[in-house]
Amino acid sequence: MTVRAFFRSTKVKTATSPYDTIHLKVFYPAQMSGSELEKTQGIIPADVEKAPFPVVIFFGGVNCGLENYQWLAVKLAEKGIVVVTFAWVAENFPGIIALTPGVDTQMLKPDTYGTAPTASALPALLAELESLQKEGLLAGMLNLQQVILGGHSAGGRVALESANPEFFPQVAAAFGYAVHSAAPIMLGFPADTFLPLPSTLPMLLIGGTCDGVITNSRHIYGIKEDSPTRSMMRTFREAITANRNDTYLIIIEGANHYSIVHPQDPTTDRAFLDFPNTQPQENIRSLIEESISLFIDAHVRQQPEALPALDKMKNELHPLIATFERK
Repeated sequence: MTVRAFFRSTKVKTATSPYDTIHLKVFYPAQMSGSELEKTQGIIPADVEKAPFPVVIFFGGVNCGLENYQWLAVKLAEKGIVVVTFAWVAENFPGIIALTPGVDTQMLKPDTYGTAPTASALPALLAELESLQKEGLLAGMLNLQQVILGGHSAGGRVALESANPEFFPQVAAAFGYAVHSAAPIMLGFPADTFLPLPSTLPMLLIGGTCDGVITNSRHIYGIKEDSPTRSMMRTFREAITANRNDTYLIIIEGANHYSIVHPQDPTTDRAFLDFPNTQPQENIRSLIEESISLFIDAHVRQQPEALPALDKMKNELHPLIATFERK
């Protein structure tokens, strides 16, 4: 399978210049054609036999570049999925300019949470997908009724919080790595509060037993217990109310907060808060990709072999899986 990508840019209507532009990188399954355009411009057509393609929109962590998740985007594209990563430099929090997944903090307050999506980049990204469906390399090849939201850390959180068909009917599922729904006390929530997540769509939460960033950021949420996994487990068990057997929690032994990131950029991220991973990172990334792929195949693409494969991961307990829960 050949995987190619192209770039686009779009404006966020709710943002102000110069922080109102998002740059996208769109990965897709390609098929070499030998055309002159291919030779001179590197423009390779999509593999029409794999279309229509479901689409993953991936929200990165704060100050994590889109190149940090290219490994995952390529792996998913090899399986016939179009993956959108993006870079948005904006005022992530008042007075702080950063590379951001787009967090609408106004929708994170006690009187507004749950009434609108927290992913401020998502409307612009979905509009750009509509444009791609109309013209260009992927015209007519996208399944825009099978959009999956995914992300890492803060990006994973906005993906899960925004996976509500009342907000976006084209969204079919969501996944997040190193993510929880604990409420920031600076926004007016009581300490140790976990906010409810939409529970009408399939969801996958993945985390690690060595997540030092979650552990060392617990004061933001008024959490006293020193545990890398408590917040993720409480999010799964309390914040998600569905019991349709399509929602999962997978805790990976030895994985840390940035195990999904490759290569890592220590000049901008918060890796100094993280704990060392205790298992090989390549093995952890392989399990992350396998879990996400099987989840999408089982609950979005409805591939019959995927659900038994997920069950096998639980029943036979993969060597790197510390916790596997499904509800």
